[in-house]
Amino acid sequence: MATERTRATALERLDRLEQIEMLLKSGECPTTHDLAKELGVSQRTLFRDLELLRERGLPIEADKGRGGGIRLQSRWGVGRLKLEYKEAIDLLISLAIAESMRSPLLLANLKPIRRKLIASFSPELRSRVDTLKSRIWIGGTASVYVYGSFEEIDSDAMSPINEAFLMSKCIQIEYSDQNGNLSQRTIEPHYLFLSYPVWYIMAWDHLRNAVRTFRLDRIKSAQMLEKSFPLKPKHPFIDAIDGIEPTTP
Repeated sequence: MATERTRATALERLDRLEQIEMLLKSGECPTTHDLAKELGVSQRTLFRDLELLRERGLPIEADKGRGGGIRLQSRWGVGRLKLEYKEAIDLLISLAIAESMRSPLLLANLKPIRRKLIASFSPELRSRVDTLKSRIWIGGTASVYVYGSFEEIDSDAMSPINEAFLMSKCIQIEYSDQNGNLSQRTIEPHYLFLSYPVWYIMAWDHLRNAVRTFRLDRIKSAQMLEKSFPLKPKHPFIDAIDGIEPTTP
């Protein structure tokens, strides 16, 4: 009987927490006295529920006094976007690309947005993102010649390439050179370079045992391998793009 009662009490509290959260998100600002009465609990129990919701990340404000009103912070939805690692990287890259386009309509706001975005990351995510974004380089726009040969990127090939880059794993690719000749390569994707709209993998090529550059739109297929690799210094890879010092997201 005691176990059943404990379970019932836990379920009642979960239901109560959900009711409080939905009420506050709807924009209502009840007093603690009225809300406790509506929920059929004491104000002391209500205060414990509110504290638990705060611990879960809900920014609840309360007026002073036991009968004071409660509400969510006026900007509770801003800056509370929770991003996964890949999503954070994608967003930072998008901002960096927009900055590189140097639009006068956007430049005034992009840097503050990027700073606020990074500031909102957890320390763990910020550390991971800082490490990875140093491996993503943004350069100028592609030449007319390169742009003219640009092809649609194979989305099926991009998924294993993206994962291998994030996890520092080797990949096996089928690559078409500028003359259409196909070759099989095993590469280490150390850095990514964007010369808009063309993306390049700055890689260590096991076949040539040297730094090589591969255009993403010329990769016909890709498979991530289990073998990991340590990150190599960037200087030989920068030499492969004519010594251009790129920016990072």
